[in-house]
Amino acid sequence: MTTDVIAVVGATGNQGGGLARAILTDPSSAFRVRAITRDATSAKARQLAADGAEVVSADLDDLDSMTRAFDGARGAFVVTNYWANRTPEEEAARTRAEAELHQAETAARAAKAAGVQHVIWSTLEDTREHFGDDERVPTVEGRYKVPHFDAKAEADNFFTEHGVPTTFLRTTGFYEGFTSDLQPVRGEDGTLVLTLPMADKTMAAIAVGDIGRTALGIFKRGAEFVGETVSIAGDHLTGEQFAAELAAFHGEPVRYRPQTWDGFRALPFPVAVEMGNMFQYYAEDSERFVGVRDLDVVRSLNPELQSFRDWLAQQKV
Repeated sequence: MTTDVIAVVGATGNQGGGLARAILTDPSSAFRVRAITRDATSAKARQLAADGAEVVSADLDDLDSMTRAFDGARGAFVVTNYWANRTPEEEAARTRAEAELHQAETAARAAKAAGVQHVIWSTLEDTREHFGDDERVPTVEGRYKVPHFDAKAEADNFFTEHGVPTTFLRTTGFYEGFTSDLQPVRGEDGTLVLTLPMADKTMAAIAVGDIGRTALGIFKRGAEFVGETVSIAGDHLTGEQFAAELAAFHGEPVRYRPQTWDGFRALPFPVAVEMGNMFQYYAEDSERFVGVRDLDVVRSLNPELQSFRDWLAQQKV
């Protein structure tokens, strides 16, 4: 019997790479993976090929190449990278949100043309549904509050309009941030400090690898999830709880320091306003955002789902 192919966009990246690895290591061998990447000669692409993946070169900015890449695949996982490195020419041609919308529509059109039976589109909420015209929250890129959320939500419509059988997989922030950009830093008194603009609200987060494992669970259940929105997380924690878990990880106290949203937006880095808006959204819409990310539902799709504590323990190995 021929094993169905799942085409994975961004297979050398975080989310796509997680799904590619999940398929390749799945004991049931339910699917074969077609790893789609712009550079099939990269070290990561070569490793996927060595591990048994079919590696195909295609570009989300090119409809013909994507249609060929999807041809013959039963399913496709589609993710766009808002934060991709871009040339000055690319920056001048389109905003990041415009680029993401263009790539999502290309993927939707290609999936329809190739006859893909089930697409999982990695997406997020539209924060404007919460903020409305709230003047406390600066507008970014002309019409957005949090462009890397809002543009993905806008792009949902492409899959619907083109008649693509789609599961809308709403993700959240990654645990990995807490050992990189969000990691605790040592304060003047020598104590590690976790600074987050979350007040006392609960935040949803997930290990990036669990996005791929959950997507595999959705593909296995197939038509049940076509047309559905599945919102996922691996844990729901307050800033104090994140700090406590990080203290155990570092083997010393970690103090949680809430930060104001305006204070975060004023930080001297290029996307501070967008990220400050994001944290304001996480905090103000916490009850709904966390509530729709039912961990029991996610665990039914991905029995290996990691809590933040579980994930941190793996970082020590």
